[in-house]
Amino acid sequence: MRKYFVTGLLILVPLAITLWVLNLIVSTMDQSLLLLPARWRPEAVFGFAIPGLGTILTLLVIFLTGLATRNFIGKRVVLVWEAVLRRIPVFNTIYSSVKQVSDTLFSSSGNAFRKALLVQYPRQGSWTIAFLTGTPGGDVCNHLTGDYVSLYVPTTPNPTSGFFLMVPRADTIELDMTVDEALKYIVSMGVVTPDHFDKSNIIDPKKVPDPKQ
Repeated sequence: MRKYFVTGLLILVPLAITLWVLNLIVSTMDQSLLLLPARWRPEAVFGFAIPGLGTILTLLVIFLTGLATRNFIGKRVVLVWEAVLRRIPVFNTIYSSVKQVSDTLFSSSGNAFRKALLVQYPRQGSWTIAFLTGTPGGDVCNHLTGDYVSLYVPTTPNPTSGFFLMVPRADTIELDMTVDEALKYIVSMGVVTPDHFDKSNIIDPKKVPDPKQ
């Protein structure tokens, strides 16, 4: 009975968590319908709410915003808009910081979180997986000698928290592993290995000859 119960958990728990996350995302994005006038909302037009309609509206607005800002006029409007936002106290600090991070993470030309690296942490001889976020900048460069890289070391099993490190590039090893595979490996605490992982390189301690013999 215990085996059957565990098997049921292995099937239902991932499904329940997936549905919960999707419901959270859809319900959050559906809040965009509140921006519409009351007479245009589904409750007023059809007499009942339509789940997911706000999600479609949100994705459409994001797509149209990107489409509109790709041309010359749209870029000029964005520049003027950002210049106005930068003149607003407090708001300027928050907006500039968030924009800088988002430009780094989502830029197609950037390398942030595009490489998984092996690094010794928290001590020599202890290895963990980190993600490349760039290279040190600002006044930090004046105090570091040599080729350094910036890393994000996530915690397990919650990768949203972690540590920011700046280490010599020579002390890191680039992994033949995608960011998604590395995240799965970290979240599962090493249980879920990448599909292309070569297990033939693992040495079985039972097959290692005893040096005393």
